[in-house]
Amino acid sequence: MKELRNASQVGRLSFLTEENKRDIYIAALDVMGRVGMRVYHEEAKVMLLEAGCTLTPDDRVLLPRHLVERARLSVPAVVDVYDRNGDLAMELGGYNSYFGTGSDLMHTYDLDTGERRASVLDDVARAARLCDALPHMDFIMSSAHPTEVDAHHSYLLSFKTMMENSTKPLVMTAENAGDLAVMVEIARELRGDAEGLRQKPYFVVYNEPISPLEHPEESVAKLLLCAETGVPSIYSPAPLAGATAPITVAGHTVQGVAESLFGLVMHQLHRPGAPFLFGIGSAVLDMVTAQSSYNDLGYLTGYMCAVEMAKWLDIPNWGNAGTSDSQVVDAQSGMESTQITFLAMQAGSNLAHDVGYLDFGLTGSLEEIVIVDEFIAMNRRLLRGIEVNRDTLAVDAIAETGPGGHYMTSDHTYRYMRDVRWRPTILNRKGREKWEAEGSLDLAAKARRKALELLATHHVEPLSANVSAKMSEGVEAFTASSA
Repeated sequence: MKELRNASQVGRLSFLTEENKRDIYIAALDVMGRVGMRVYHEEAKVMLLEAGCTLTPDDRVLLPRHLVERARLSVPAVVDVYDRNGDLAMELGGYNSYFGTGSDLMHTYDLDTGERRASVLDDVARAARLCDALPHMDFIMSSAHPTEVDAHHSYLLSFKTMMENSTKPLVMTAENAGDLAVMVEIARELRGDAEGLRQKPYFVVYNEPISPLEHPEESVAKLLLCAETGVPSIYSPAPLAGATAPITVAGHTVQGVAESLFGLVMHQLHRPGAPFLFGIGSAVLDMVTAQSSYNDLGYLTGYMCAVEMAKWLDIPNWGNAGTSDSQVVDAQSGMESTQITFLAMQAGSNLAHDVGYLDFGLTGSLEEIVIVDEFIAMNRRLLRGIEVNRDTLAVDAIAETGPGGHYMTSDHTYRYMRDVRWRPTILNRKGREKWEAEGSLDLAAKARRKALELLATHHVEPLSANVSAKMSEGVEAFTASSA
């Protein structure tokens, strides 16, 4: 079982005071209780009304504060997620941070040719297998959206492909409750039965309302199915500041908190205690270019506020890392992807996705995934801090060496030299002559070489014959019925 990270609060970033967080929460309660939201899932609407909500003449559901407070009491503060083999892989909550790819990119930079092209199902397989080999990619999303297959089948085919190409836990997107139900049945087969999956969730479902203040039938159906089956559900709106949300960071955060918590209430009313992840995709509209940016300062600030609100609410959160608005792997992509990743690590964002996103979330890069994996490795080591005890203080070693001596042959050096020094795999730590002799490669070229080597040499443990057969049977039945 991999080492799980129980990070502390020491040295954490903070953008909000305690009073700020309370004010944002109270404002969000006001939005839910006085403004209300539209719910297009009729059974969920009835459930809300029976629980004490009211319906306005224009069909908005007004949610009273006590239902939010009740949901906060029942939702788990920690969500455990297990890998394909049933081993604990992630403890989502507190300040633990885990990282993985994003989903559904319509374009991919071809690792062999370097050309940007439409994504295909094999890109899902390659991204999953690469992340299976990279030690600091903790979970897998599809990365690519397979454009060559029927759109209604794409999510389920991606699920099958990811399962076959990695043992790590998955985060899934689904079109509706129909294809999601097939994923659940396959995961139940993997775990043995429904209770086995409930006890050891294998995947998390990404789900979102529509900003501003609408909850579509498909989103709510998936949300309720997750609650029933014990599959952890993300419910993360993507309010666009200046377009579908207020332009101020505070107002943007208020709306996002309200939309996510409204989903939490439906989820917990349906099955109290079911695992849930709070989130806000704090998108920002650039008023000059009309482009939605992943790395605008407003996005980063809003993201940090969302993480802080999750900590204040004591609910695991969904977040972002490893993204860049640059169209290629270059200095801008390096700066932006590492900045948002370091912020996520410092803030303790629990489940940070989108590693490898370029071009405003339109194009994926395997090289960028490799680079961000290296950055996470380096900064996990940095944020581990230092050990201070009698031996590490080294007074005896200093006395033994004395004035004018050296520590090259010291027993103290031998004891600690491997533990205290982190070694990179693609960052340059060599002199110019050695670098030139090895081809004068820049970081992008080294990342490409490493990705190709891993894809050529890394082998994923195969699924059992029984699970593989059941999965194929379920996928074939679904695709035939929805053709």
